[in-house]
Amino acid sequence: MNETVCPKCGGRLKLYDKVKRIVRTKGRVTNRTMIRRLRCPKCGKLHRELPEDIFPYKQYEAEIIRGVLEGFITPETMGYEDYPCEMTMIRWKAQKSQLLL
Repeated sequence: MNETVCPKCGGRLKLYDKVKRIVRTKGRVTNRTMIRRLRCPKCGKLHRELPEDIFPYKQYEAEIIRGVLEGFITPETMGYEDYPCEMTMIRWKAQKSQLLL
């Protein structure tokens, strides 16, 4: 979200705080990044400002998720053994239309 306008009501968003977010990357590396949260004074809703490499509600980086959805990363892919696990890959494929909006 790069705009400063509330997607719910059109109000002007104001910085509320920052929160840590876990991001899992290749090689089982876990990073923590700071995500800004913005509040709309008009409707009171909180919105997180996510970078392009993070999907909402997902811990894995977008590159890994896209790799699974495009078939480049499978349970048999070397270096990705059980990372993410096969059930997670199946769940992402079922959510494909929501993830690639």
